[in-house]
Amino acid sequence: MMVDEGARVLLDRLVTGREEFVAQWTGRVGEELRGRLSTVELSRELGELYEAVVAGLSAGGLDGRGESFGEARSLLIELSRTRARQGFTPTETARSVFALKEVLEPALAADAEGARVYLQFARLLDDLGLLTTEAYVRTREEIISSQAEQLLELSTPVVKLWDGVVGVPLVGTLDSARTQVVMEKLLQTLVDSDSTHAIIDITGVATVDTQVAQHLLKTVVAARMMGAQCIISGIRPQIAQTIVALGIEFGDIPTNASLSDALRQALKEIAANAEDDVRGLL
Repeated sequence: MMVDEGARVLLDRLVTGREEFVAQWTGRVGEELRGRLSTVELSRELGELYEAVVAGLSAGGLDGRGESFGEARSLLIELSRTRARQGFTPTETARSVFALKEVLEPALAADAEGARVYLQFARLLDDLGLLTTEAYVRTREEIISSQAEQLLELSTPVVKLWDGVVGVPLVGTLDSARTQVVMEKLLQTLVDSDSTHAIIDITGVATVDTQVAQHLLKTVVAARMMGAQCIISGIRPQIAQTIVALGIEFGDIPTNASLSDALRQALKEIAANAEDDVRGLL
């Protein structure tokens, strides 16, 4: 419990002026957010936060890091996460807390004792404001990471080209993270479609260096372990020259200049395998 007389005065004033302070706080924050949130929603959010801060003051004084402010911190973290998802800036989010200082200063800092307590309370609000920034940044990082994963998924489609043949059209840069996604999606599609051939088309890959070649080989090996034959298509003249100049060896992996040539080769192999199976039954 608070024992400081000035802190008790602060608490009394916050409780007595609750309606007026929350209304002014809501108005200031609403101006900062330029009407992008309704007054009703803002009043509810800030009213709950105001009550939590008052409860913290009543139970634990001016230590914003104490257990008594646990609910206030939880509400601020949730507010920050919501603001981040809604597209507000870190400054706009932190201002939702700092605006309360501007509202309370005229009413609380009218005398020396009030000014002293107000400064202590302002430091408390500063700590809570910093908490909103930290929570906002963490949420934005989570959002960016999630969006990056979604873009990675979209940029590595595995499509069924024919019965028994799937294709992986690659565009852009092939790095370790993307290779892992390609392998996972390719292997799963091979199982789901019961395909025996996979065509990895690199027409959209700007350059092929040793690292890219290693990533391609890893994908081919993974598919072969699932019993699928892999063909690499999209070997343009410039790519072919680079591969030769770097001494990159694809070994016994079939390569073709175009996707159509690769599909034709895959269908021929499927037909030949079918004929062999028929002969084996006779």
